[in-house]
Amino acid sequence: MSMRYDLKEGEATYRIYSLIRDGKFRDAIDILNFQVQINNKSRAALSLLAYCYYYLQDYVNASDCYEQLSNLYPDQDQYKLYYAQSLYKCGLNAEAMRISSQIESANYATQVLKLQAAIKYAEDDIKGCIEFVDRSSSSDDPGIEINKACILFKEDKVEAALERFKRAQKILGQKPEISYNIAVCHYRLRQYDVSLKHIADIIEKGIKEHPELSVGMQTDGIEVASVGNTLVLHESCLVEAFNLKAAIQFNLKNMNNAREALTDMPPRTEAELDPITLHNIAVMNMDEEPSSGFEKLQFLIQQNSFPFETFANLCFLYVKFGFYSLVADVLAENSHLTFKHLTPYEYEFMEAKIMQQTSPEEAYRKLEEMGVKQIDTLRKLTKEVQDVRKSNKEDPIKKALQEYDDNLEKYIPILMAQASIYWDMQNYTAIEKIFRKSVEFCSDHDVWRLNVGHVLFMQDNNKYRDAIGFYEPIVKKHYDNILNVSPIVLANLCVTYIMTSLNEEAEELMRKIEREEDHAAMDNPERKFYHLCIVNLVIGTLYCAKGNYEFGISRVMKSLEPYQKKLGTDTWYYTKRCFLALFENMSKHLVLLKDSFVGEIIQFLTHCEMYGKDVKANVEMPMDPQPMHPGRNTVAYEARYLKWLLFEIIEY
Repeated sequence: MSMRYDLKEGEATYRIYSLIRDGKFRDAIDILNFQVQINNKSRAALSLLAYCYYYLQDYVNASDCYEQLSNLYPDQDQYKLYYAQSLYKCGLNAEAMRISSQIESANYATQVLKLQAAIKYAEDDIKGCIEFVDRSSSSDDPGIEINKACILFKEDKVEAALERFKRAQKILGQKPEISYNIAVCHYRLRQYDVSLKHIADIIEKGIKEHPELSVGMQTDGIEVASVGNTLVLHESCLVEAFNLKAAIQFNLKNMNNAREALTDMPPRTEAELDPITLHNIAVMNMDEEPSSGFEKLQFLIQQNSFPFETFANLCFLYVKFGFYSLVADVLAENSHLTFKHLTPYEYEFMEAKIMQQTSPEEAYRKLEEMGVKQIDTLRKLTKEVQDVRKSNKEDPIKKALQEYDDNLEKYIPILMAQASIYWDMQNYTAIEKIFRKSVEFCSDHDVWRLNVGHVLFMQDNNKYRDAIGFYEPIVKKHYDNILNVSPIVLANLCVTYIMTSLNEEAEELMRKIEREEDHAAMDNPERKFYHLCIVNLVIGTLYCAKGNYEFGISRVMKSLEPYQKKLGTDTWYYTKRCFLALFENMSKHLVLLKDSFVGEIIQFLTHCEMYGKDVKANVEMPMDPQPMHPGRNTVAYEARYLKWLLFEIIEY
């Protein structure tokens, strides 16, 4: 049913106000835009249009309307105030400050000062912010506690800020925005359990008071319309609460829970998403949708304001995916952001990684310098921890340990970057020496233990038993939730067991994985689990590498059963490598197979062709200038191609 815009005189006012009263702001905007086209100087139409846009948090259009009203009615300071507020919401702080300075009416003095304090806060001008807050707040203003708390938080005095927010909560009651700020303080103090409790309270209150916001329906697979960016949504703090919950789960490495928190929030279209939500969706889905993630992060850094972490995350993700030239371009083109959003440590690390592509020796030297500085800091902090422990005071001990852990987390990437230089050269002995030098600080760190295990594993028979000593503690630590362990770690541990004649341990581990997968499949029948499949594939690959193709290929083929559950991009990657190695040796007449076994291979490839029509054969790299043809990037296509190769070899 179409909306009538050409309303009769007298009917328009009633219609517009009725729509606003019922919360149908989009419909009201359509009518008001039609009215403005008829009379572009209509004060009533422009004022109501601006109000609707502002209510829907469409601050760009709201600022346009208020700008027109300010020009048409320069003596009306209220429009200048609303214009300045809209500009501030758009991130145009300098322009907002300029407009707010033009407001002379004493009636708006307090509101202007509060706005100017907010602008200074956004610009990180704490001194200026405090000055405006002091001028705008009276002793009986209940909001002064919140303002002071926010300033303390910005000054990184999180514990003091937390106490202020708690005091404000006692004065003003259980308001979602105060509960959220308390949750953020606990998050910054890494008190995640307490933070999650406050988040749960916000979500529970939001669901109870506003069922129309459709919380959780997207996660349940129910198609729901966008709720839009309404004032109700803003005041409920549901978006902020779910984003904070996602951040906590991300830090705890619970990626599925983090993504679920983002889909649980009230549904909105991508165009309606706020910068923080857009940033979190990009980062938390980067492994599954890298192209989309990079597009979102690139879009954000081009805006007037964006989450502080966006720039650093974009740069580090480029490094992770190997786009070193793009990192260099981003740093060069955004020098005004580089030193604001990257710490000296992050910038030096980024420089070293870029340098590694053209001059590995120079990059290693730079990383070594960074590592020496970090080790010196760790030694000093070790001494501080020892001294503080003598006092037996819990809080100082916690603080000292936290500072030590933070600096250790800075040292680990430097160490791994050094190791990666020699890894590319396959110089595993040199990597061992690097790791041996760092054992004093890193021996209990999972990342360090994991990579030492990988290095020992790559040196074949000589070091398999030593590799077990590094893989085993990681697996045992997560034994009750073994599917949280990387499949490659489980596969490598099984191989080391087999190669050191610990076959019973290997079989027990594989039985454990199988039980866990069966249990998980009952809870989530639609999800595919590849852990046991990849373990079998790696074992099969090992036998193929040793020349026992018949047993190795048999293991590979069996690992993909049932095909509809086990055939995926990762599992196909290992599978096709084994078959290509077999076909190469067959073409050189180095391997002869029984006819019956050749028949089994043909049948296997036929099944892969049948079940692999919708399975991608290769992971498409984001921003690839020459993307693969979708028809060729399927398991079905490659299985058919492998079958053709086999027919050529056996002259079928």
